[in-house]
Amino acid sequence: MKKLLLFLLTITATLSVNAQIKTPQPSPFSKLEQKVGLTDITLEYSRPSMRDRVIFGNLVPYGKLWRLGANANTKITFSTDVTIGDNEVKAGTYAIFATPNETSWNVVFYSDATNGGLPKEWDDSKVVAMVTAEVYPMPVKMETFTMLFDDLTSSSAVLGMLWESVYVGVKIEVPTDDMVLTSINDVMNGTPTGNDYYAAAVYYLQEGKDIKQAKTWIDKAITIAGDKVAFWQLRQQSLIYAKAGDKSGAIAAAKKSLAAAEKAGNADYVKMNNDSLKEWGGM
Repeated sequence: MKKLLLFLLTITATLSVNAQIKTPQPSPFSKLEQKVGLTDITLEYSRPSMRDRVIFGNLVPYGKLWRLGANANTKITFSTDVTIGDNEVKAGTYAIFATPNETSWNVVFYSDATNGGLPKEWDDSKVVAMVTAEVYPMPVKMETFTMLFDDLTSSSAVLGMLWESVYVGVKIEVPTDDMVLTSINDVMNGTPTGNDYYAAAVYYLQEGKDIKQAKTWIDKAITIAGDKVAFWQLRQQSLIYAKAGDKSGAIAAAKKSLAAAEKAGNADYVKMNNDSLKEWGGM
């Protein structure tokens, strides 16, 4: 009899496990990865929806700490040190919380990201950054809570938060310039290749740095490339020359880039070179 009961219990347990029904989560998990300059940022959060509910000032009360989503902590991970507001934040993983108000939110980055939502006991020493972000009304409603990275540059991004008819953004700055300059200095003190000279020159052009140095580097890159020089390299040489005030050199480089682009059948570079030649009086 005992053996029979044990057998029946085993069968019941097996059926119970095998009969588990999978249903969709009301606040599905989302993971977003974004490269900002040379920094990798990963965002993990759950996304509740309005479902005919009033959100801010009701479901999410004003003046009270909110987990910024649903379920477990909303987490953000930085591969390098970053700056948020006036705060230097070390590389690592952090929870994000917010206290919404009608005209602004207080957004907090918290060093303990292991809580199931809000911490049971708040610890001010774990606050690594706190910023006040302005609330911007949106002309349309966002049904599902959404976080994204916008206004991307090589040195910063804005972490945007959208729900109901509200947008809030927090700027995150990354140390791209310091990292690139360190890399350039290290490589230039070693044995740089033509690609190194080209990359350094283009970076100096794009970031508004010493244009004479950029001119020296792009010339070295073009010389090393020789008869294998590409139309996009010549295009950057023309732009650097123009920025340096050498209009005749810019025109000569643009004409070479134009001819190479036409040969390669690249309509985009053909147009860009033609536009620049018209601007510089080369046509």
